Amino acid sequence: MTDPSPADLLARYDAQLRDEAELVSAGTKERHGPVLWGVYRGVRGFVTYRDLGGLDAARIEQLVQKTLEHYRSDERITRVEWKTRGHDVAPGLHDALVTQGFVPGAPESVMIGEAAKLAVDVPLPDGAAVELRRVESEADVRRLCEAADEAFGEAVPGMADELLDRLALGRDDLELWIAEIDGLVVCTGRIEPVVGTEFAGLWGGATLAQWRGRGIYRALTAARARSALRRGATLLHSDSTEHSRPILERSGFVKVTTTTPYVWRRP
Repeated sequence: MTDPSPADLLARYDAQLRDEAELVSAGTKERHGPVLWGVYRGVRGFVTYRDLGGLDAARIEQLVQKTLEHYRSDERITRVEWKTRGHDVAPGLHDALVTQGFVPGAPESVMIGEAAKLAVDVPLPDGAAVELRRVESEADVRRLCEAADEAFGEAVPGMADELLDRLALGRDDLELWIAEIDGLVVCTGRIEPVVGTEFAGLWGGATLAQWRGRGIYRALTAARARSALRRGATLLHSDSTEHSRPILERSGFVKVTTTTPYVWRRP
């Protein structure tokens, strides 16, 4: 059997992983035309859609304005992310978002590949006792988030509480993993199986700067891939930075598109 083409993988991505699938863990969601407005923990907005339904630039501008009005009307919401994809037909979207005060982040590569290609043995650094394990306790989850904040160089307020709330729901759609050396969390990651699809998501992959390039990220990714296979997920997807993209490419993953977050923050 031949490997699926990038075009086939992109079609599966659009059909299975966008729109409703992106807001499974949102506290609330509301549809407005082609988009879904989600809210996490009452303070963080997220905009998603499968496509923009052929809207022209003028109507997209109106949609962005209406979306921001919706979120601004709730004073509890301090941050809104509009997630764009490079292959979407969305005339004027960039300009409309920037005009309304959304700031584009760094583009990332949407990578897709077979879980089995990542579920391999990875040698770990000599002289370091690296422990890979899944975590669920509050203390471990907070340590994971602190390490990820340090690795990314930016704190995500409320993330630990959000992850703990999701674990407490018992839906079994979230696994949190860490790599530890002498009690120090040096690498983090999570896996999110998407119910009713072929996919599980690889998210939150972060390694402390002093431990990069030593195979720890690859080893933690392999552990997550093995867990995904046990759950029946055959494909993995990840929004990858330039640190993680080459690692996935070496394992046979392919880049199917790009994604760029546009973020508005309440003044």
